[in-house]
Amino acid sequence: MKTRLSVLALLAAQVFIFSSNLSAVPTAQGMKPRTYPAKQAAASPAEPAKPSLRKDSFGRTQDGKDVDIYTIRGAGGMMMKVISYGGIITELYVPDKNGKYANITLGFDKLSDYEKNKSYFGALIGRYGNRLAKGTFKIDGEEFHAPINDGENTLHGGIEGFNKKIWNVEPIRNDVGIGVKLTRLSPAGEEGFPGNLQVEVNYILTPANELIFEYSATTDAPTVCNLTQHLYFNLLGAGKGSIENHEAAINSAFFTPVDKGLIPTGEILSVQGTPFDFKTPKKIGLHVNDTTNEQIRVGGGYDHNFILNKPFGELSFAAFFHEPTTGRLMKVFTTEPAVQFYSGNFLDGKDVGLGGAYQHRGAFAFETQHYPDSPNRNHFPSTLLRPGQKYSSKTVYRFETK
Repeated sequence: MKTRLSVLALLAAQVFIFSSNLSAVPTAQGMKPRTYPAKQAAASPAEPAKPSLRKDSFGRTQDGKDVDIYTIRGAGGMMMKVISYGGIITELYVPDKNGKYANITLGFDKLSDYEKNKSYFGALIGRYGNRLAKGTFKIDGEEFHAPINDGENTLHGGIEGFNKKIWNVEPIRNDVGIGVKLTRLSPAGEEGFPGNLQVEVNYILTPANELIFEYSATTDAPTVCNLTQHLYFNLLGAGKGSIENHEAAINSAFFTPVDKGLIPTGEILSVQGTPFDFKTPKKIGLHVNDTTNEQIRVGGGYDHNFILNKPFGELSFAAFFHEPTTGRLMKVFTTEPAVQFYSGNFLDGKDVGLGGAYQHRGAFAFETQHYPDSPNRNHFPSTLLRPGQKYSSKTVYRFETK
């Protein structure tokens, strides 16, 4: 039976709490959520790595703006490449169980491909990640309109969201690790959003083979803000096949169903007994094509907001993904209340990138976030940001082998 729950009722409900251990996922009620440790022992890559950062040119945009690429290697051996256009992570290398490194994210080697692509590969997403119904929302009774770019709705900030902007980039090297700081001022009225929004996002690689995203923002007028990162993952390696054999577990007992435009209906439903139940690890492909389920049929697979079992704002366990052949294991921790799990439903082989042609179900995305269309749903966690407040969010992707 469909159940409507308020956010307060949802937080008060006794739900499953996960361990981040792959081999055991306890379901005892009353357990304290597993929090992310402040310090982690360094991983042991096949060869000791010396942290390094190099800046090179990645070309010019069609309107003549220079774009740089930053190659960053962490002390644990991980390596990533980031371009100043869209804050895009073009490549991300992690080891398998034999110490062999491979790029596990979808991307291109040409700037022109990013300019024309609409799949948001590796991009920094804003001002509002995910969807806004009909591009319309109200703040203090005043109505605002963002550009329509997804059917009759707004997706990922509009026609020229943060993924299409040039970011200021500075190197970071501190006790946490090595990476880059991306900053820009999103001016009032950009893509219809009010307020001048000053944004800062850190991408950091740690000695423990973690990729950390730290987001912060301030505004001079009331606005909405929901930032995320749109990496596409395939733990086999980019372009190396389907992700349907990946094992997944998501620390969620509820999700938000959607209409045909993938806008939340406003309901909050239990995952119990549905294809959306990942409380116990299972292969992504087990139910991803189960068209007898209305929500799978509407989404073409998984393209839904999962509500995380965690205290609001606490950095704690969200999910893990494991690829048995390579042994690669990705654990996700976040301060966000929810995550959009997307099973590569719209990939069709037409995009040809660093890993070849990106086929249907050739990658998944796991975007930590507030709920889609929150400004239009009073019972969803608020994304309203006012002057004097600070938007703050953190997500960690930790890579191990099993």
